[in-house]
Amino acid sequence: MAERYGASIEAHAAAKRLMPGGVNSPVRAYGSVGREPITIASGKGCRVTDIDGNGYVDYVGSFGPLIAGHAADEVVTAITKAAQRGTSFGMPNELETKLAAEVVAAVPSVEVVRFVNSGTEATMSAMRVARGATGRSKIIKCIGGYHGHVDSLLVQAGSGATTLGVPSSPGVPDAVAETTLLVPYNDVEAAGAMFERHGEDIAAMMVEPIAGNMGCVPPREGYLQALRGLCDVYGALLIFDEVMTGFRVAYGGAQELYGVTPDLTALGKVVGGGMPCAAYGGREDLMRQIAPDGPIYQAGTLSGNPLAMAAGLATLELLRQKGAYVQLEDYSKQLEDVLTTEADRAGVAVTVNRVGSMLTVFFGEHAVTDYAGATTCDTEAFARFFGALLDRGVVIPPSQFEAWFVGLGHDDEALAETCEAVAAGFVAVRG
Repeated sequence: MAERYGASIEAHAAAKRLMPGGVNSPVRAYGSVGREPITIASGKGCRVTDIDGNGYVDYVGSFGPLIAGHAADEVVTAITKAAQRGTSFGMPNELETKLAAEVVAAVPSVEVVRFVNSGTEATMSAMRVARGATGRSKIIKCIGGYHGHVDSLLVQAGSGATTLGVPSSPGVPDAVAETTLLVPYNDVEAAGAMFERHGEDIAAMMVEPIAGNMGCVPPREGYLQALRGLCDVYGALLIFDEVMTGFRVAYGGAQELYGVTPDLTALGKVVGGGMPCAAYGGREDLMRQIAPDGPIYQAGTLSGNPLAMAAGLATLELLRQKGAYVQLEDYSKQLEDVLTTEADRAGVAVTVNRVGSMLTVFFGEHAVTDYAGATTCDTEAFARFFGALLDRGVVIPPSQFEAWFVGLGHDDEALAETCEAVAAGFVAVRG
């Protein structure tokens, strides 16, 4: 391993002396798969190359934003042109309005939008709008649903549908966590019971319409519609966290795919085309309560910066081209078939969950419909699978509880290489 990954091992050792874990986001440290992380030198299309010169077919895709692929020519050109005119002004620029128009036209719930720099900012701000507009304090979220590292959303479950939030990180005060109510994903009865118990205090329910941070877990039929109905009955707002699914599972996101319109939507990842960018938007009467139109304050020095706006515009233009989502669906379906076929051939029990161009391979015999089901999967088997793929030139997210992402850069050659690596990976799991 030292021969193949020597430079990456040395780079990580140097990084650990300067940064917590040697990384700027915890999952990058490869702790859950028991390896040293690779350090990337470059990427193009569906491939990345590490500093040891090893090449990989990439299904991380920067954890979702790179639906157009690494260094897509159109995106790089747009960023370059924008940078030559200036990287940030702290004053309005026309690209903000152009990307806002595209978002409003695409996403069913969004009548007015505000750009920010990260998914955490988007969900945090949407939650503030919900509380400010309703005058209520509590937010319902799903167990295992990740909405960024804002304090009141960084909570984990106790037991049962009526459990109050408890901090999942030191530094989150109990009093803050207690404003968050927890229910299992895909459980309408639990959500209904929570509303019945706390309805007058609930400002909103925030949910990933397709869960992505317990692995890819789609909603059961009627689940999102039931949440819409509960929010209407109790006068709460429905917030869709589409940071991961926006512009990925459909151009209008999961809300277009399932025909359910929330009151507020958080967007990120694809909307910025690989640059730091996110957004939140929704009904005009809600969004007009944000400063300077209203009293709910939110601001950001680099929000709407021209580099991110240019990258987002170029990416969305590529996605509007005829056949883009057909291409994504076709490749993703073939990948799903490869995974299920090779697992069956090797005698390894897996469940593959997929919606459009995001999927997860769960190592276990049972269907995965919520966080509890996801956490019973065999993480040691996943770690062996991950390592076997990495050693054969395929890199996937280094956690059983993350989604894989397909982009427009993936092609037949990449699929053939993936098939070979996957076959060897399941053999390694079987032992």
